[in-house]
Amino acid sequence: MDLAGKAMFCDRMVIASGLADRQITAMAQHLSEKLKEAGLKRVQIEGMGGSDWVLIDAGDIVIHLFKPDARTMYALEKMWGEDLDEAV
Repeated sequence: MDLAGKAMFCDRMVIASGLADRQITAMAQHLSEKLKEAGLKRVQIEGMGGSDWVLIDAGDIVIHLFKPDARTMYALEKMWGEDLDEAV
């Protein structure tokens, strides 16, 4: 999602789902490596090791990796989606 001008903490947010802890952990590790290869120096990961939600903070890009139930519960797409434009 493009959050430029809408949020102070990032310009882009990516939300994705994984079905199992191992899959989400692998996704987070792969993304972390690719972000560092792309030149992002500060990549921090929260929630690794058996969590329903892993957060990758790469500065201007924030990535959320969820198990399906947690993704539905937190509903970040609704919070930061197109409706945000209409609320202004």
